Amino acid sequence: MKKLGVVTSALALALGLTTGAIGFFGSAVEARAEGGDSPWLIRVRGIYVSPDESASVTGLAGSVEADGALTPELDITYFFTDNIAAELILATSNHDMSATAGVDLGDVWILPPTLLLQYHFTPKDQFRPYVGAGINYTIFYGEDSGAVASIDYEDGFGYALQAGMDYDLGDQWVFNIDVKKLWLNTDVSINGGAITADVDLDPWIFGAGFGYRF
Repeated sequence: MKKLGVVTSALALALGLTTGAIGFFGSAVEARAEGGDSPWLIRVRGIYVSPDESASVTGLAGSVEADGALTPELDITYFFTDNIAAELILATSNHDMSATAGVDLGDVWILPPTLLLQYHFTPKDQFRPYVGAGINYTIFYGEDSGAVASIDYEDGFGYALQAGMDYDLGDQWVFNIDVKKLWLNTDVSINGGAITADVDLDPWIFGAGFGYRF
């Protein structure tokens, strides 16, 4: 059931990206033809995911911990107006998991697609700060159970806040720095439920990269 859920989520994500890509190229071509600015901005960042975890554990002394991870990130932004935009963030990261009791819990991949509503303060200036708020749905996959017999993570919804800045490089290119706070909660089941943990990962995500306004 777990793998089926991941596959279903992945298919839904692929369908959404395909639909978005069709709309993206259509809008970009139309905007070019009319001599106006396209509403689409695509950025590629390198990010560092730093979990700020806490946990309530039943059947195991201590708590569950996750290490940080470096990974690439893709985001697609659509501007409804000069100041208001929506951003879809796509990234996946691998984290080593452990318990403070000295138990190796292996590692897990985390995919938290996040949708944010943004406000851009000075969209026509060279420095373009923005803030955002939104939701994410976190998918856990590729679990390696480490020293325990089995481990399972429950997918779920969370919230996100964001602040960042684009710096206009000219010719529709921007340099971007960005920081996000995600609230991610998962119920962890170890050894078929013999040990359970309610884990708040709540990562900070720090990123920098480049974007192009089509």
